[in-house]
Amino acid sequence: MAEQLGLEGMPKRLYSAAPTRLLTFLDCPRRYRFTYLDRPPPPKGPPWAHNSLGSAVHNALAEWWRLPLERRTVEAAGDLVESGWLTQGFRNDKQALQQRDRAREMVERYVVDLDPADEPVGIERVVGLTTPRASLWGRVDRIDDRPEGLVIVDYKTGRHALTVDDARASLPMAVYAAATARTLRRPCLRVELHHLPTGEVLAWDHTEESLARQLRRADSLAAEVARSDQAFRQGLSDQQADEVFPARPGPICGWCDFNRVCGPGSAVRSPLDPWAGVPADE
Repeated sequence: MAEQLGLEGMPKRLYSAAPTRLLTFLDCPRRYRFTYLDRPPPPKGPPWAHNSLGSAVHNALAEWWRLPLERRTVEAAGDLVESGWLTQGFRNDKQALQQRDRAREMVERYVVDLDPADEPVGIERVVGLTTPRASLWGRVDRIDDRPEGLVIVDYKTGRHALTVDDARASLPMAVYAAATARTLRRPCLRVELHHLPTGEVLAWDHTEESLARQLRRADSLAAEVARSDQAFRQGLSDQQADEVFPARPGPICGWCDFNRVCGPGSAVRSPLDPWAGVPADE
């Protein structure tokens, strides 16, 4: 249509994506194709227990802030974990109950240090921005209003300890900070990972330059993903699809939802038990 109307100079359409989509491609193009492009997608393995736990905790903390101020108590936070508990992926009912109790204790311990009256600027807030070749967006767990500016808070519930480098190098966190600054028109340079199992806060203070570097990285990655998506839409043979979307076998293959249908991945690592991501039974 652009050619028929003589609009050859029209700008190209921006590639719209969340940072997690870009990172999926970076980690393993084959898994990216299975997740986002193949329709119908290949069958996944069973749900993961750590995802159930993480979702219940995130939902509880979001709903806690939505309660009237007088109801934002420590006990209410624990009750929200229980009322929204998910049981998929656990070994059995006993393990699910143990992990529910653990999650409740974890959330209550975290909420003790929060000021219920210190209203965040955003809870589960969608923010976005554009780069030369991409339209990037994402949902932020929490946006705090601090004296130094707006702060991105991301809840983490995984077993493994985190470091400040995890906050510093996180592409999604950098995109969220830059997008929040543009969306709300206020400075936002600090990003924090709140690791609930240990109570640690891993923080990093970006500069405008470091955020710009991360946005250039996201823009370049988005352009690469867009080219691969276009090739897929134009039609690829099975061999061509494997070449455009190669598997990248490694230790993470055991955690992949598509391990059972990915030859290179299953050859490196058998799928882990669905409950492997939560602590062992007490």
